[in-house]
Amino acid sequence: MKESHLLPALINTLTYSCRMLSLCGLLSFALPPTAYAHRGASDEIDACNILVSHERVHFTAYTPTFSSKEYCQAIPHLGATNLVFDYGGKSLRNLTVEFEVTKEPEGTRVFYLEPTKIKSGTVNGTVDFNKFGAGNYLVHVAIVHKDKSIDNHIPLSVGLESESSGKLPLRFLFIAVFIAVAVYFMKRASDKSVARPSDV
Repeated sequence: MKESHLLPALINTLTYSCRMLSLCGLLSFALPPTAYAHRGASDEIDACNILVSHERVHFTAYTPTFSSKEYCQAIPHLGATNLVFDYGGKSLRNLTVEFEVTKEPEGTRVFYLEPTKIKSGTVNGTVDFNKFGAGNYLVHVAIVHKDKSIDNHIPLSVGLESESSGKLPLRFLFIAVFIAVAVYFMKRASDKSVARPSDV
């Protein structure tokens, strides 16, 4: 007799636990994986940084026609794109630096700023990727001194990946439906156990 009264309480506890776990799972999808998703913490590697010798240059791309978001390795849209290069420190301001973006694998130059000293520490440029098409690109930064240069690059894809945020509503919908179905069946099982005559 006592067991039949304990069963609904146990099912309610399990239902509550499942709801809490589901909520935690939902929040893990909704929140970014790390608080330093773009620039990175001081001891983390930032995918938007180009390391040239010991100097860092932070690269950001914007597509104002489509979105106000920042991109650095995958731009989902083809069109006019603003390129921004920010020096990580003050040392580069006294050095001659060259900036270039090429389409790969052919190496076609789509943006170029000849070697110059940038005292402000910020370089701005614009590329209309409609002219060059979707594909893979490389963003190059080089420190040039006399006839020598030290350079590095990061890969950039344009028009190949869809906007990641567009997938979130479908993910939320799937999770909400899953939780609703789970709660429904647990409640139904709980109601059946209460309605069932107890063994004497």
